[in-house]
Amino acid sequence: MDLIRIVLSILLPPVGVFLQVGLGLHFWVNILLTLLGYIPGIVHAVWIIARR
Repeated sequence: MDLIRIVLSILLPPVGVFLQVGLGLHFWVNILLTLLGYIPGIVHAVWIIARR
């Protein structure tokens, strides 16, 4: 299941974070990072998935 989340995080970072933590703080931080730059959103999403 983590592999699917990581692939989704590369394509759409907020979706991967949402599947991992739901509508929490990390989801909103990821949306902000994705809007500011696509790469920071990907890095944050993969970090959230790998951490748990």
